[in-house]
Amino acid sequence: MLIRKATDDDIEEIMKIYRIAQDFMIESGNPNQWGHFYPTIDIISKDIDEKTCYLVCDDDGPYGVFALFDIDEPTYQIIEDGQWLNDEKYLTIHRIASDGKVHGIFDCIITYCKSKSNNIRIDTHQNNVIMQKLIEKQGFQKCGIIHVADGSPRIAYHWSKSIL
Repeated sequence: MLIRKATDDDIEEIMKIYRIAQDFMIESGNPNQWGHFYPTIDIISKDIDEKTCYLVCDDDGPYGVFALFDIDEPTYQIIEDGQWLNDEKYLTIHRIASDGKVHGIFDCIITYCKSKSNNIRIDTHQNNVIMQKLIEKQGFQKCGIIHVADGSPRIAYHWSKSIL
């Protein structure tokens, strides 16, 4: 699998992947994290414009999508019931989604991100049990609770190469 930055030409395929992921989340007991309203096309367009939207693909097309940021995440400034592993520079992964056609998309994303940074942070909804297991399987440690922009809580995770 190849990871590449998304372009405006990819928006239709990206939105299809997110719709499949939304349906899957709803069917697996996590109806409130994204519902059928998040992420919006405006958010995806902004990610593409800012060059933070990535695709996991092969010659047949994209199978997964995620956003990767190398700036401090504002919602990570306050963490409750715990603390981050360190205060070093980190990458933040958001909006991971797969169309379910190829297995190992999450592992591919994390391997890519670990090759770019020694510190990675990620968060997920308490009802997203599948994502929690994937995150923990990749060596991330649960650090506490953060609140996203709308005020809802998320479980915060951190992976640091120095903690291995």
